[in-house]
Amino acid sequence: MAHQPTRDDRFSFGLWTVGWNARDPFGDATRPALDPVESVERLAELGAYGVTFHDDDLVPFGSSDAERTAIVERFKKALADTGLVVPMATTNLFTHPVFKEGALTANDRGVRRFAMRKVMRNMDLAAELGATTYVVWGGREGAEVDGAKDLRAALDRYREGIDTLAQYSEDRGYGLRFALEPKPNEPRGDIFLPTIGHAIAFINTLEHADLVGVNPEVGHEQMAGLNYTHGIAQALWQGKLFHIDLNGQHGIKFDQDLVFGHGDVLSAFATVDLLEHGGPNGGPAYDGPRHFDYKPLRTEDVKGVWESAAANMRTYLLLKERAEAFRADPEVQEALADAAVPELAQPTLGDGESYEQLLADRSAFEDFDAESAGARRGGQVRLSQLAVEHLLGAR
Repeated sequence: MAHQPTRDDRFSFGLWTVGWNARDPFGDATRPALDPVESVERLAELGAYGVTFHDDDLVPFGSSDAERTAIVERFKKALADTGLVVPMATTNLFTHPVFKEGALTANDRGVRRFAMRKVMRNMDLAAELGATTYVVWGGREGAEVDGAKDLRAALDRYREGIDTLAQYSEDRGYGLRFALEPKPNEPRGDIFLPTIGHAIAFINTLEHADLVGVNPEVGHEQMAGLNYTHGIAQALWQGKLFHIDLNGQHGIKFDQDLVFGHGDVLSAFATVDLLEHGGPNGGPAYDGPRHFDYKPLRTEDVKGVWESAAANMRTYLLLKERAEAFRADPEVQEALADAAVPELAQPTLGDGESYEQLLADRSAFEDFDAESAGARRGGQVRLSQLAVEHLLGAR
């Protein structure tokens, strides 16, 4: 089948996605907990290539060393039996009450030290399982009461934490790259590093900035009213798109974590088009996993969990097919030229041209016909309509 995923598609899922038992702030769980090994087996059957996890997704918080060893060995056997890989891992620094005021930026120094050790312990496991990316989501790093947090000191501590973890990876030879995951709010009212831009600016201050990038999530950007495709394009431009989280979102509201494409489908189309065709010479712009960070709807039973996992992959492949058709359409190429899109790749200054030469060029200003240029048609509605028609299968 054309839309049947294979390992070459590099689709991955977190244990916390399919394993979510649908408990929310207003209601109890509607599904039983899933065994991580069952998740591995079912995802492999569906055509996924990878599985990711928080430490507590795999090994319950407070487990003894013997329990931890037994759980990890069983998980490793499931990976070996199915061929699934672990491309990314992360640490839960947000569920246990100890992190209620923060983790790497907690006021309590002891909590910060505990958080660092918790991350380092799971980095050991991540490296053992072959992960190459380590995501850091600061879900509790923030404040509702500004006066209760020294904000500049908090950023100092955040930087200290990331620098220390990066140095630990380097000294141990783990070769991990770290991906900060921006989010504007929820569960904290105001989370530090809320957007891609905030995160990249912070990364530029780090001792090991070369090892740190971002892991943007669709819903996180859209719940702040931002354009996800624009955000990841900037991250790609700066060489900082280390990982992605794909899901769906209906605008500015709580973090819905819908199936990818089940929110703003035009934005999802643009995202897939960028990832698959935004690189040099129209090739892929991003070579990492297509990772789905979604939650099966609370209405679904266990069968619905696997239907929703399959829906993420099928939707991505459908959008990829539609994007390929869009790019191959001669009318689209004509519309792109009509809108002068290819011209943007041409440098504003000529080869070797200085600003003195620009100043001397009367055609650039004195003789430039601004009225005619301002009257030129943009042609962008035509491009948008062509995208919609390809998306709807009308072309």
